[in-house]
Amino acid sequence: MTRRKKMVERVTTLMDKPEHIRNIGIVAHIDHGKTTLSDNLLAGAGMISEELAGRQLFMDSDEEEQARGITIDSSNVSMVHEYGGEEYLINMIDTPGHVDFGGDVTRAMRAVDGAVVLVDAVEGTMPQTETVLRQALKEGVRPVLFINKVDRLINELKVDEMEMQIRLGKVIDKVNKLIKGMNEEAYKAGWKLDAVEGTVAFGSALYNWAVSVPFMKKSGISFKDVYEKCTAGDMKYLAKNSPLSAVVLDMVVRHLPNPYDAQKRRINIIWHGDKETKEGRAMLNCDPNGPVGLMITDISFDPHAGEVATGRLFSGRLRRGTEVYVMGSAKKANRLTQVGIFMGAERIEVEELPAGNIAAVTGLKDAIVGSTVTTLMETTPFESLKHYSEPVMTVAVEAKNMKDLPKLVTVLRQVAKEDPTVAVTINEETGEHLISGMGELHLEIITGRIKRDKGVEIVTSTPIVVYRETITGTAGPVEGKSPNRHNRFYIELEPMDPKIVELMKNGEVSMNMPQLERRDALVAAGMDKDEAKSIKAIEGTNMFIDMTKGIQYLNETMELVLEGWREALAGGPLADELVQNVKIRLVDVKLHEDAIHRGPAQVIPAVRAAVKAGMLMAGDSLLEPMQNIQITVPQEHMGSATGQIQGRRGQVYDMQSEGDTVTVVGKAPVAELFGFAGDVRSATEGRAMWSTEFAGFETVPQNALNDVVREIRKRKGLKDQIPRPDDYLA
Repeated sequence: MTRRKKMVERVTTLMDKPEHIRNIGIVAHIDHGKTTLSDNLLAGAGMISEELAGRQLFMDSDEEEQARGITIDSSNVSMVHEYGGEEYLINMIDTPGHVDFGGDVTRAMRAVDGAVVLVDAVEGTMPQTETVLRQALKEGVRPVLFINKVDRLINELKVDEMEMQIRLGKVIDKVNKLIKGMNEEAYKAGWKLDAVEGTVAFGSALYNWAVSVPFMKKSGISFKDVYEKCTAGDMKYLAKNSPLSAVVLDMVVRHLPNPYDAQKRRINIIWHGDKETKEGRAMLNCDPNGPVGLMITDISFDPHAGEVATGRLFSGRLRRGTEVYVMGSAKKANRLTQVGIFMGAERIEVEELPAGNIAAVTGLKDAIVGSTVTTLMETTPFESLKHYSEPVMTVAVEAKNMKDLPKLVTVLRQVAKEDPTVAVTINEETGEHLISGMGELHLEIITGRIKRDKGVEIVTSTPIVVYRETITGTAGPVEGKSPNRHNRFYIELEPMDPKIVELMKNGEVSMNMPQLERRDALVAAGMDKDEAKSIKAIEGTNMFIDMTKGIQYLNETMELVLEGWREALAGGPLADELVQNVKIRLVDVKLHEDAIHRGPAQVIPAVRAAVKAGMLMAGDSLLEPMQNIQITVPQEHMGSATGQIQGRRGQVYDMQSEGDTVTVVGKAPVAELFGFAGDVRSATEGRAMWSTEFAGFETVPQNALNDVVREIRKRKGLKDQIPRPDDYLA
């Protein structure tokens, strides 16, 4: 029997034993060593040769990833680890660390129950370390810590043995401080990281060794030995006597929860349905005999099998031919054509897959990332995935040859399906299509793949920044009249309370949750009780509230009213940009008694016009995306680093010095950050380390507003003249 066949057999034998399964993610800041660690774990499990581990980058199967030396897509792999005389199935996801691909981390965290957080011993915790930790805790995913590159601490920074332990202790304290700040309840419930307990391991992924306090007792290798062997350059001794895979996977099995234990806690966080229903009980108990409860966290395309949907199976059992429904799509069943698991880039078919595993299935035509898939006709969907970043840059894409236009449209739809952090706007008439992403690199990768993998030659514009529209004051009642003058809608507008915006962004308030639960959460955040119970729709961070009482025919017209409201939100009056943070109250309606006079062609334009005119009356303004910037430089380059932020309409709000280096922390608009990487390098003679992180949207300064609006209107081919409220209400 071949090694591969043997491995598949061991994996499939364990699938039906949830207490022997660990679903884990590897998360960290970029370049802290996630993929090298993953390689060595796979080598330890006998899946790749030990000589190649750390250089093969098995999980970076895409040629773009290998060329750039970074992870772009999350990769899944299932492997077996022996601990305490028993075998355990480890389903592992290696995630990207670059800020542009943070969406992949969010999606991976929904599929797993535990996370190995990697921190570079020299660099310490970085902005992206905080972001990935926050994503894990938000999803109820339990962390353990691996401090990597300990050899660099000894050999490059020349610290002594005592100093080494002090520095490692500081890293643990910093990560604990983050956990406590983000989720004090979990921290007190035993999620505090503790080297003595064994929830922290130290080592070098590159040289394939690691130590932890429990493993030291087994191997007899102490910190003193680590220090001596690193100084002597004898990494092979450490790798042989204290191998990385054994130390890290022992820690995973011992301290991270199995699906049984994890789901009892996590289902309450990610699913807001009634826990007493058949599906509620099945998911809480990870029951393989209950209805299927599958959450899709990733979609990829296989040239032979078509669309492959990967996701976490919380309950039920998947087999080939199983008929399932995708919540939120047309009520027709999708039939599964293949059921399998991923082993890196390879997908292995299995007979059936029980609850508690990460599944890869084909045949789900209607699913998108975030879909809830079940064997029931109706059920409450899982909480939608909340990404911590939003698209901040756009490129226009055109097919080089007109004959490729239909193919390009298909490919763009695929791209939007594969990566939900990408926003795609398709204009069939002009042939110009827009792709919005997280940053320059994100867009570069997507457009590169369209050319390379999908075989469509395209021409792209230079990237442009994505703005948002919002209001700064209140307005109303504003009257919107239908074209036939028989229907009138009266609305009031006001800016959304920042506290409630936060709740909506974090998914703590949504239309998926029971009405009473939503009302109580909003009242607790300071919203009027009558308003809180009258919410008709939430779109992004906008809310539509029906404050009318007993108006005839309004119920049957409400869907059209909301359609008009959504159309107005898709492009505000100022610059046709997406609208956010606006609360709209419907306060009065006059409707024609004959249904024929209050159809879509009458209601939608009336509401759309009222919203757009109301926004102009309420002080419509633009919001621009911001990024936090952290630059670490030697003391003598401090001025150059601060100059790089301040010279870009940015502000510096903190400086921390450690030894002879300074870390400058600030914030600047994305619009000013084009070419930032090259400028920082030349200003600091290539000695700067920096990272950026999405910091939300902020109002464009008043003195720059007109110029920005004019530029956007010109680019979009809109009239120079900004519309006035009367233009909509005539």
